[in-house]
Amino acid sequence: MSKAIESRINALIAADIAAAGYDLVRVQITGNGKYATLQVMAERQNGTGMNVEDCAAISRLVSDKIEAQPDLAEKFGLEVSSPGIDRPLVRLKDYEAWQGHVAKVELGAPVQGKKRFQGRIARVAGDVVEFEADKAVIAVPFAAIEKAKLVLTDELLKAAQKAGHH
Repeated sequence: MSKAIESRINALIAADIAAAGYDLVRVQITGNGKYATLQVMAERQNGTGMNVEDCAAISRLVSDKIEAQPDLAEKFGLEVSSPGIDRPLVRLKDYEAWQGHVAKVELGAPVQGKKRFQGRIARVAGDVVEFEADKAVIAVPFAAIEKAKLVLTDELLKAAQKAGHH
């Protein structure tokens, strides 16, 4: 149920968020009933850090879009955030951008006997992400990845500081 609503909200807001200069990273609904929260994660297209004004602008944009949908209006609390250093990997381009870094991965079904593992993102080939884990390469179809996020390592901190992410 919430996956369908997440997809719908994503479709509703993605173009406007892009037009405003941001990339939509993820739309996620947590909790349920009157305690449901709509989490919108976005980042600047130019790669510079997000600030409070950015989050407020996205919040207004998302609120306007949702209020215009009678069946969605007043259904959620809204939370806008930016990914942070140990960011979730949601899109195929996230894996390309963070190639060489370590990710914690959860799969919908086991690949090579693993459903959860930690590995270095080796490369992206088409819609397959290859990870180096336990001295082996695990080739995972992008669609099989349920959840993944970067692991905080010294390398990642250095890369983030160099890129100006705080």
